[in-house]
Amino acid sequence: MRSLLLIGAVLLFAGCSSSKATGGTGGNAGSGPGEEPELCGGAACKAEEVCDPFAQRCVEALPSRCRPGTSWQPGMVAFRDATEKWGLAALGVEGTRLSVADIDGDGFPDLSARKVGTLSDDFAPGGVRATWLLRNVAGERFEDVTEASRLVTPRRTTEPRRGRPAEVVIWADVNNDGHVDAFTGLSNTDPKNRQIESSELMLNDGTGHFVLGPEDAVFRREGDAVSRAAAVFLDADRDGAIDLFLGNGAVNGALSQDQLYRGLGDGRFEEVTAAAGLTTSPWKSLDDLNHGRGHSNAWGAVACDLNGDGRPDLAVSSYGRAPNHLWQAADGEGISFVNRSVESGYAFDDRRDWRDNESARCWCKLHPDAEDCGGVPAPQLIRCQTDADAFRWNHATDREPYRLGGNSGTTVCADVNNDGAMDLVTTEIVHWDVGTSSDPSELLLNTGSSDVTFRRPGNEATGLARAHDRVDWNDGDITAAVFDFDNDGRPDLYIGSSDYPGTRGHLYWQREDGTFEEVPIDVGIDQKASLGIAVADFDGDGDLDVVVGHSRMRCEDQCYETATTRIFENVMGQDGNWIQLDLVGGPNTNRSAIGARVTVQTELGTQTQEKGGGHGHYGMQHDPVLHFGLGKACEAKVTIRWPDAALTEQRFTLQSGYRYRLEQGGVPVARR
Repeated sequence: MRSLLLIGAVLLFAGCSSSKATGGTGGNAGSGPGEEPELCGGAACKAEEVCDPFAQRCVEALPSRCRPGTSWQPGMVAFRDATEKWGLAALGVEGTRLSVADIDGDGFPDLSARKVGTLSDDFAPGGVRATWLLRNVAGERFEDVTEASRLVTPRRTTEPRRGRPAEVVIWADVNNDGHVDAFTGLSNTDPKNRQIESSELMLNDGTGHFVLGPEDAVFRREGDAVSRAAAVFLDADRDGAIDLFLGNGAVNGALSQDQLYRGLGDGRFEEVTAAAGLTTSPWKSLDDLNHGRGHSNAWGAVACDLNGDGRPDLAVSSYGRAPNHLWQAADGEGISFVNRSVESGYAFDDRRDWRDNESARCWCKLHPDAEDCGGVPAPQLIRCQTDADAFRWNHATDREPYRLGGNSGTTVCADVNNDGAMDLVTTEIVHWDVGTSSDPSELLLNTGSSDVTFRRPGNEATGLARAHDRVDWNDGDITAAVFDFDNDGRPDLYIGSSDYPGTRGHLYWQREDGTFEEVPIDVGIDQKASLGIAVADFDGDGDLDVVVGHSRMRCEDQCYETATTRIFENVMGQDGNWIQLDLVGGPNTNRSAIGARVTVQTELGTQTQEKGGGHGHYGMQHDPVLHFGLGKACEAKVTIRWPDAALTEQRFTLQSGYRYRLEQGGVPVARR
C-alpha cells in the first residue's frame, strides 16, 4: 500500500499574490552547514527545508526519484496483455462502455463496464450479466462488487436478484460529501417493450455502496421514449454544485432536445436548458440544419474550457452525418451559452464535394437530368441498375452542408500540441463508398481565439492518415483517448475502431515535431474491433494502463471467441519521470474539482489538462487523478486554477515520481 508524506506547511508570504491562495513542495537545495539560511518570500528556511521559488515558501524536502526519462522508440515494447492477471476473463467481463472512479477512496482506480444495449443483470447463479462494477484490489486484480455495491439496485423491478439497466455511468461527488456518486443513464427506445426503470442518480454512502437518489429527479423521465447516449458532469456556473448535461440520440428516427440540469448541491437538479440558451429545433428547416441549430443526434458530449475564460463550453458529437454542436459559454452571471457549431469549425469540415460518393454517382447515372448531375462520373465499384443501388443517397437533401459531415462517436478535449489551448479529437465512422465528403476521425487544433475556432491540418499533415488493405473498408471509429503513455511530456492518441471487418485499435505516439507515428500492435495494444477505452494507472506504478472493450457486431475476421474486456499494462512508462495530482475542491468548489485546470511547466514546455466529469460515447471517463509525463525533468512548476467563482489559483514546485493529493487551499501530500 502507498504511504503518505506531508510535503509542507501552509505559509503565505509577501511574494505571493494576495488574491490567490498558494502552497508548494520543494525540489531546490537548502542551505549547507555554516551558510546563511536561505531566504524564501522574506523568511528564512529551516535546516530541513528548502525554498520553493515558484510558490515563494519554505517546504519540506522529498527524497529524489528523478530518472533519465523515457520516450518510446520503434521496436520498444510499450504494453502487455494482463487480462488474465487482473481476472477480467475469469469474472466474465464483456463490457465495451467503460468509466473509471475510486468508489471507496482507497487510492486505486476502480472500473465500470457495461454491454451495449438496454440490458439488466441477473445475479442468480448462471444468470446473464450486462453490467460490472470492478473494485481494484491494491493495484493487482479486480473483484466484482456490482451486486454488493447496489449500483444497479432497481427502483421498480421486483424480481429477486435482478439489476437495473445502466448504459451510461459517469462519476462525481454530486452532494459534496466527499464520496463519489454516479449518474446511471438508461435509454427507453422500444415502443413494444417499455422499460419500467429509468435513469438514476446513485449516492455513495462512503464505503462504495450506493442508494437511489431522489425519486422526483427531473431527469428520470420514467416511461418516456428517450435515448440517453451522452452524459457529462460539470459546474457550468462555478457555484460549487455539480450540474448535469444529457445528450439525446434518435428514438424511432425522431430527435429531441438535449438537456442541461443545474445542480442544487444536495442531489437535486432543476432543468435550465432553455434559460441557458441551449434550445434547438426539430429537423424541418434546411437553414436551421445547415447552421447547426437543429437537434443533435448525440452519441457523445464533453465539457471543457475552450477559450481559457474559466467557463466550461459544451461539445456534442452527432451520429448520422448530422452537425456536431459547439456551445460556447457566454459572458455574464449564471449559465448562458451561444451556438458556435458552424462558426467554430466543429460542426463539420469544409470538404463538400459529394461527386465521388458511389451512391451519388449511381443516382446521377440513372437521373442524368437531375440538378447538379451534369458531369458527375459513373460509379466505379458498385452495381447500378435501379434506384435501390443508390442506397446511401437522397438527392434532395444529401448535397446540403449538414449532410456532408461525419458520423461522430466521441469528442475528446485535450491540449494535444501543448500550446495551452484545449484541442479536440473527433472519432468518425467512414464507409469506403461515401467519398471524401464524409468527415474522418481528425485532430482539430484550437486557434486560441476568444470566440472558439478550430483549424483542421488534416490527417496527412498530422500523421493520422490510415491505409486500407481492402476495397470495401469501413473505419468504425467510435471511441478514443489522449494520454502520455511513455511519460515523455507529449500527449499520445488511441483511436478505437470497431463493428466492421478488419477493424482494430490504433495507438499513435507523438513525435517531437507534433506529428504522430502509429505504434505497431506487436509492441503496443493489439485489440481487434476495439470499442470503449478507460485509461488509468491501475497498478500504481507511475504510468498509464489501458482497458479496452471488444465488439462482436458484424463479425468476420476481426472477432475473438468472446467479447472479454481486456487490460493492457504499461511496461515502459514506469521508468520515466511523472507527477500525478488528486485534486479535491474546497468549500466554494465542487468537491470533485471537475473543471479544474492544471498547467505543468518544465524545460520541455508547458502541458495543460482539465479534470473532466465524463465524456464521449455512452459515458466514458478516465482516472480522476491527473497524470503528467515529465520527460527528463526532475521537477515541474505546477499551477492549479480551481473552478470556483474567483478562479482561485495555487502554485507549487513538485518533484517527479510522486502522486500528490491536494485539497484546495492546503498543501500537497505525496502518496507513494
